[in-house]
Amino acid sequence: MAKTPRELLNEFMGGLQEVQKTNEAHVGAFMGLLGASYQPGKLDVKTKELISVAIGVYNRCEYCIVFHAYKALEAGATREEIMEAAMVGVAFGGGPTMAYSVTLLKQSLDEFEGDFK
Repeated sequence: MAKTPRELLNEFMGGLQEVQKTNEAHVGAFMGLLGASYQPGKLDVKTKELISVAIGVYNRCEYCIVFHAYKALEAGATREEIMEAAMVGVAFGGGPTMAYSVTLLKQSLDEFEGDFK
C-alpha cells in the first residue's frame, strides 16, 4: 500500500532526527544550508517554497514534493499558486513531472491544506 503524503512527511522528518544522532555534523550542515537558503531576502519564503515545489516535481522527489507542498502552504501559498509553480516544473520535465504534479502533489495539498485554514 502506498504511503500518504503525511506518512511521507513524517518519515522524512523522523529520518532526519534519527540520522542526526550519529551524523550530527552532516545533518547539521544540511539543515544550516536549508536555514540560510530559506531566510527572507530579496525573495520571500513563499516564493522560495514555490520554487522548491517546481524543482521537487521536476526531480520527481516524493519527499521533496510533500515537504515543500506543506512548507508552501505554511508560508501562505494558495493551492492555485502551488499548482502553477508545479506547471513551470512540468515545462522543463514533461510527462513524468506532470504525473507527479497531478498525483502526489495534488494529494499533498488535499492532505495538508486544512492544516493552515
